[in-house]
Amino acid sequence: MSTCKYGTNRVIEPKGVLPQAATKINNTMKIYDNELLIDVITLNIDSASFTQIKNACGKDVKLMEEMILGIVSQRGKMQNPVTGSGGMLIGTIKEIGKDFPTDLKVGDKIATLVSLSLTPLNIEKINSINIDNDQVNITGQAILFESGIYAKVPKEMDEHLVLAALDVAGAPAQVNKLVKEGDTVVIIGAAGKSGVLCAYQAMKNAGENGHIIGVVNEEWQIDLLKELDLCHDVVLADATNAVEVYEKVKTIAPELADVTINVVNVPNTEMGCILATKDTGTVYYFSMATSFTKAALGAEGVGSDVTMIIGNGYTKGHAELTLNLVNNAEKIKQLFEKLYT
Repeated sequence: MSTCKYGTNRVIEPKGVLPQAATKINNTMKIYDNELLIDVITLNIDSASFTQIKNACGKDVKLMEEMILGIVSQRGKMQNPVTGSGGMLIGTIKEIGKDFPTDLKVGDKIATLVSLSLTPLNIEKINSINIDNDQVNITGQAILFESGIYAKVPKEMDEHLVLAALDVAGAPAQVNKLVKEGDTVVIIGAAGKSGVLCAYQAMKNAGENGHIIGVVNEEWQIDLLKELDLCHDVVLADATNAVEVYEKVKTIAPELADVTINVVNVPNTEMGCILATKDTGTVYYFSMATSFTKAALGAEGVGSDVTMIIGNGYTKGHAELTLNLVNNAEKIKQLFEKLYT
């Protein structure tokens, strides 16, 4: 039997919402005809969620394991109740419903490109947690709805590297759409996983006449960006201190940014982005820690007419663009291999 392609039939509570907005979904691992069953290898929990869990547990891996298992047991999915966000997964196809539209075969390895915050998940066992890169290796299963998107894992690339890159694939793909030749671009959190990908894409799009400014909060991150040949300037600033970000960016770029990209994993960074951007510019909030209320009312409060875009983890061609980026940017690939493989 086939059901709603968006998986609404699996919503337990509250009724009438889509799985992402639900507080509890049915994670019974018996698929309907338009679903896909996956043997999960690794969860890549999104950075905002993983950071919140890590901090709440005092970086105690055993406590983190208990918290993750508790969330999945209570909700039927990996959706952090504090951040509301999820992540993505990598695994092998175990069963394909007869009405699921795909050319996949049982045994194929895929990365899901929809959030864990809407994906029915059952964890039998957590095998390990990598506290440094947000990845959780498990024994368990997950279900992909008919509307779910995915990418086959290239055989020539390590699966954990692919998972790490695709987890943030929407960010560099959106940068590719937003940044034009000659733009001044500010990247808040430029030394993080999504930050380096965004910086690379921004450098490419803005060209010789562009100006890419990275904002980081630790000295070693300045050295990292220099080693990677990313950003024309890097400033050290607390992203939650809006005035500090504004003053340091204005010193380098008096007319401020055409485009500002927010890829940090902590809250209260909305205003720094707004102040760093010219009135006719655009702020792209990829961070899952973003508050729409703080961004909207904050911009109004300072009389800023910036265009603000809430990060959409999906944009057409984002998986291909990001994997090609990693494969063609040798220094970034080496960094990712060191961190994730």
